[in-house]
Amino acid sequence: MKIEIIRCLQDNYSYLIIDQKTNEACVVDPSEADPVINFCEENKIKIKYILNTHHHYDHVGGNKEIKKFYNSKILGFENDKDRIPEIDILLKDQEVWKKDNFETKIFHIPGHTTGHICYHFFNEKILFTGDTLFSLGCGKIFEGTYSQMFKSLSLFKKFPLDTKIYCGHEYTLQNSKFCLQYDPQNKMLINKILEIKKNLSQGNPTLPSTIKDELDCNIFLRANDVKSFSKLRDLKDNF
Repeated sequence: MKIEIIRCLQDNYSYLIIDQKTNEACVVDPSEADPVINFCEENKIKIKYILNTHHHYDHVGGNKEIKKFYNSKILGFENDKDRIPEIDILLKDQEVWKKDNFETKIFHIPGHTTGHICYHFFNEKILFTGDTLFSLGCGKIFEGTYSQMFKSLSLFKKFPLDTKIYCGHEYTLQNSKFCLQYDPQNKMLINKILEIKKNLSQGNPTLPSTIKDELDCNIFLRANDVKSFSKLRDLKDNF
């Protein structure tokens, strides 16, 4: 499998998971259709499945057009069936979804929204975290609770350290400033920031990150309880 990162809107990322044997693909969170379709047409790729992490428009905005263009199937969490446009396949927590050469495990990770899920392509050691876990950050709590978000983030600590993380937005540099303010002696974070700036200066994404990098550097994953996490989340909201 090959991963292609497609920039959409201002700072969104959509991801293509391409089966290089067939040139068929899944697309994760297509916020808009044109950049995704243009890339696929140029590279003779057919999108068979659209995987949504949650219902926010900047993650599902391209659903209808891509589905119509490729006759794709749309996947999302079962409890979001009324909020994800034209959903076809309803996924359950802890379900392993397998179709063609694609295989992923679903985890329900509420907090940012009540129906947020992530997709773990365990054979490839790849994790699509949407707007729950960002590189050096986490999503705002819009519908869930602090406790739910803390529990969802704690789940990520259990994944293999070399798991690659692909999240919904290019927020890494801004997130790093917050982490550094409240964790200024973290040498691993300081080195990570140098790497981030180098990637951005060369016009490259800061993603993927890894579970190890996030455990070492992401202040939200370093919080040990709901109380300390909640305080950090409130500080970040006003940062």
